[in-house]
Amino acid sequence: MRAWIKVDLYMTSNKNFSCIQYILAWSIHLFTALGAVFGFLAIIAIGRHDWLLAFIWMAVSVFIDSVDGVLARACKVKDVLPNFDGALLDNIVDYFTYVIVPASFLYETHSVPYKLNLISSILITLSSAYQFCQADAKTEDHWFKGFPSYWNIVVLYIFLLGLPKELNFIIILVLTILVFVPIRYLYPSRAVQHRLVNLILVFIWGFLIVLSLYTYPNHYTYIYLSLIYVLYYFVYSIYCTLKLNKG
Repeated sequence: MRAWIKVDLYMTSNKNFSCIQYILAWSIHLFTALGAVFGFLAIIAIGRHDWLLAFIWMAVSVFIDSVDGVLARACKVKDVLPNFDGALLDNIVDYFTYVIVPASFLYETHSVPYKLNLISSILITLSSAYQFCQADAKTEDHWFKGFPSYWNIVVLYIFLLGLPKELNFIIILVLTILVFVPIRYLYPSRAVQHRLVNLILVFIWGFLIVLSLYTYPNHYTYIYLSLIYVLYYFVYSIYCTLKLNKG
């Protein structure tokens, strides 16, 4: 029985790990996989046109994605379970929660002109499929290369800002093109330069987003304030890209 458990837990590395470490490692993988569950709950909410609940479930999946990598590295999950591809699991969950779910939200809310509704969702899914399959989509020095498919954030702003549908489509189109432009975008949870500042800023931004959802439909002050960080994110990313290219 013990031998079967060892095989099942992929105890194939040369290092000796405790039972607690194996349980913890599998628990972290389960935690990552739960992101897909909350993404599916968001799909259900979208089908029911419960937009705020959909965003809550999307926010939970983003939270999971924000901390699971930190937990995995801290607990050396890759060393404990070398035969289980946690990076592949993370990419599968991310493509679903960052791409398919928001594309479904965009389609169902009709936030772009009617004739461009399906096209917009197709642009999101196809460009992101390309982006997720690039070997250097996440660079070795911890940057995203090309717009990092933050489509859940994009549809959140489209919904809360209430912009004209034509402008919404232009935003989708521009960001789709930026997927293919080799700008290095900030990876907040793994930033090396100005790490503390970037973590504080993204925390403040997240707090403003939560306030925006909590106070909806009287959310405009918070959502407009949060745009300061969005502007900072793009300017900082472009600046660092130019600086690295010169170096």
